[in-house]
Amino acid sequence: MRIGIDVMGGDFYPQAPIAGAHLALSQLQEGTRLVLLGDETLIREELVRQNIQLDLFDIIHASEIIGMDEHPAKAFTQKTDSTIHKGIRLHKEGKLDAFISAGNTGAMLVGSVLGLGNIEGVMRPTIGALYPCNGTYSIVCDVGANADCKPEHLSQFALLGAVFMKEVLGVETPRVALLNVGEERTKGSQLAQAAYELLEKNKGLSFIGNAEGRDLNVGKADVYVCDGYTGNIVLKFAESFYDLFHARFPNDDLVSSFNFENYGGLPVLGVKGVSIIGHGISTPRAFVSMIKSAEDVVNSGLTTKIENALKEFVQPS
Repeated sequence: MRIGIDVMGGDFYPQAPIAGAHLALSQLQEGTRLVLLGDETLIREELVRQNIQLDLFDIIHASEIIGMDEHPAKAFTQKTDSTIHKGIRLHKEGKLDAFISAGNTGAMLVGSVLGLGNIEGVMRPTIGALYPCNGTYSIVCDVGANADCKPEHLSQFALLGAVFMKEVLGVETPRVALLNVGEERTKGSQLAQAAYELLEKNKGLSFIGNAEGRDLNVGKADVYVCDGYTGNIVLKFAESFYDLFHARFPNDDLVSSFNFENYGGLPVLGVKGVSIIGHGISTPRAFVSMIKSAEDVVNSGLTTKIENALKEFVQPS
């Protein structure tokens, strides 16, 4: 297995990606090889500075960087020697089994869709975020890829999230809930009400109805479905718990569970590959989590499992 890492992405490059890659080596399965993408001279200098053996990694030179403030689609298509473009292309060509970046989120999403392509039958890929509860995780889909959605998109996000929870996290029958403003089926926007009907008809899902925001913290479901606008607010609010309480309760397991470093990045579900998007503020520990997550997703054969699920369960009309 070869996992590509964007060394020039994030607020703390190249130090954090390289340090994280080095820390991850002892935790990976035998045969997994990490590939560092970026300015080769800078990478080699940083490896020496951190007293890391150069031969522990493969290095692929990429001369360009997509900045955090650049237009995602324009930058991805024009900067063909950027770390993100090159990493996605190598993944598409089968020279990498997964690609990780804490760089421009929009460019990673655009690159994943344009460069890797959607799995057949996927209308829109979704970004899933793990949400901690009672020592385990649920997943929220979508958390930013699709701000405006149609009901059929939400129904498909549910399927993508359910396959992820089953195949990657081992939840045999994931419970699916629609994130809404009330438990009753008639509550919410027109989008939510229409999505409820589709989710209820989808026999490939264990749909348990609506869930309110407070239900996230009691583990009502394994998959929570919403549009990306709502999901991104939920994600950022949840992450604020750690920032708010960590200094006061540094050894509290509940507080620590909300530390994004524990899960690192967000998988793009529904594309033909393994693309992990990290936070711009990713630390070495966060990169370790991203790398391990990428390895788990590759091992699960998630792409094939999603393809099979889409063939088996027809989208209800």
